[in-house]
Amino acid sequence: MAEFTFVILYVDNPPASAEFYADLLGRPPVEVSPTFAMLPLREGVMLGLWSRHTVEPAATATGGGAEVALAVGSFAEVDALHADWSGRGLAIAQTPTQMDFGRTFVALDPDGHRVRVMAMGEA
Repeated sequence: MAEFTFVILYVDNPPASAEFYADLLGRPPVEVSPTFAMLPLREGVMLGLWSRHTVEPAATATGGGAEVALAVGSFAEVDALHADWSGRGLAIAQTPTQMDFGRTFVALDPDGHRVRVMAMGEA
């Protein structure tokens, strides 16, 4: 059976996006070139950052049409990451909010891709 091993975002500048995500996630890229970069998300799953100018077939979608979601263990972690990322100057599309699945907030990367942080459950 095939498994998903990559999430790929089309970005303007892969090296700059790799630096952004490496700083955000605390994980260095394993590959960086002018047209593509790759970072580990977890064992066996990578984040690919492909130049929107060189991807084939050409991509028509821009940032914000989907999101990368990061699950954390507690509501307190959601709030702490929001404070950290806000302090770094990240654009915040949604401040910490209680939703039916748990607590969440949404930040935007430099290309406008949504990065959701969430903690499930917890009363």
